[in-house]
Amino acid sequence: MQIGLVGLGKMGYNLALNFKSKGHNVVAFDVNKVAMESIAKEQITTMPSIGEMALAMEGRRVVWIMVPAGNVVDVVLSNLKYHLAPDDIVIDGGNSHYKDTLTRARDLEKLGIHYLDCGTSGGVNGARHGVCTMIGGKKEIFDYCEPIFKSISVANGYLYCGKTGSGHFTKMVHNGIEYGMMQAIAEGMEVLHRYDGDMDLAAVSKVWNNGSVVRSWLMELTQHALEKDKNLESIKGVMHSSGEGKWTVETALEMGVPTPVITMSLLMRYRSQQEDTFSGKIVAALRNEFGGHAVEKKE
Repeated sequence: MQIGLVGLGKMGYNLALNFKSKGHNVVAFDVNKVAMESIAKEQITTMPSIGEMALAMEGRRVVWIMVPAGNVVDVVLSNLKYHLAPDDIVIDGGNSHYKDTLTRARDLEKLGIHYLDCGTSGGVNGARHGVCTMIGGKKEIFDYCEPIFKSISVANGYLYCGKTGSGHFTKMVHNGIEYGMMQAIAEGMEVLHRYDGDMDLAAVSKVWNNGSVVRSWLMELTQHALEKDKNLESIKGVMHSSGEGKWTVETALEMGVPTPVITMSLLMRYRSQQEDTFSGKIVAALRNEFGGHAVEKKE
């Protein structure tokens, strides 16, 4: 299938390669000329504007947007919608707030353009070799695009979640859970570190990941980060956040659902902006491992 791709950041770039490796014909655009030049060397077609990208596509167009959540999505859509036709499809694969997704879907529907919201998980490596996707929108539009999701996802790694917004809603909750899991790992590692600063925490992570109840990809990433930098002495324990943990907590409050673990993990990220901690180092290192998120180095 032919796919238009807007956004060649860490995730979008690797998704483009994933699409291509699965036999899809990709036409890509990004405002970053370096990224465009780099992806062109991978034999992926690039176009100098969103309009020219749309014009280069044939038949019913499917355009995948992979840009940061927020106003950037609206800017892309405000440009893109003038170059699409009724029955074309837009897929937002970023971490958009589900309420924004509902508004955008209604606006595009007035033009006859369909909108799918796709929560995308798996980090940079997953984007390249197999993601986990959670999709919301009209069922018949998902059915049309299902071959795309199936091809780029790991086995059993894609799901039609339901009505418009449910894909991004599901990913939002997923990320809230992720906050809590990372914080629990980080706090445990800090307790071990306080007990014995010479303890090989990479080895602990490895043994826990072989048969224990807490074995997981996050534990693998903890091991990898600690193998590269024992006790993470080269980085600060500043934990940044992309916003989805906050959205999860806000939504839970609106619904009257208690989420104390996720809430405290979010508050700990705010606290890390004020004081350096070993647990903060663990979460910062984990975010760098799975998503390539920047860490703050010690001077």
